[in-house]
Amino acid sequence: MDEYFEGFLEDFGPAIEKRHVPPSSVERYRGKLPDQLLAYWQEHGWSGYADGLFWTVNPQEYEPVLDAWIGETPFMEEDAYHLIARSAFGDLYLFGEHHGKKLHIVAPDSRMLPPRKGIQDLNLSIRTFFGSQSRNACDFSDARGTRLFPPALKILGRLAPDEMYGFVPALALGGTATLEHLQKVKAVEHLVFLAQLSELRVMDSPSP
Repeated sequence: MDEYFEGFLEDFGPAIEKRHVPPSSVERYRGKLPDQLLAYWQEHGWSGYADGLFWTVNPQEYEPVLDAWIGETPFMEEDAYHLIARSAFGDLYLFGEHHGKKLHIVAPDSRMLPPRKGIQDLNLSIRTFFGSQSRNACDFSDARGTRLFPPALKILGRLAPDEMYGFVPALALGGTATLEHLQKVKAVEHLVFLAQLSELRVMDSPSP
């Protein structure tokens, strides 16, 4: 294990709901995703961290989500992206095959944070991706700035690997970002649904 992932585990804790990554999946993405990510998969599986706040995922299972969000956008013309991780609330982390460029979509309110430029060393890009994660950045806040994951975990319970916390009704349909409107929902289905509600907005600068 390298120092970047060690730092990630120090903050996010041990894996939960670990799913073994079969050799066929490793080979499917050999040459498409960095060897460092495949090594993480082999050692740590596809897993949840921080009690389910952050998840590494099988990109193949999330291809419908990828297509729903950026399938008909210029982003798919500039690189071949794969969804490699997500948060409990639907922050989606995409990684480009060729340039290592990373996209961060916040699905509940249909926005993309300013795309990060890729770096030449794709393995280093993966290391820094994990090493730079923080619990606060993965959480979702209500209008008063209160982080919603701790109370959602307490009231709704821990998520299964195929679940997320979703606002019902969705924010794009007039719902509010409050604890009372959170429910456990199936991740892939809900994320595809959210993509159909409003156009993805690419932000010029990070939201406060």
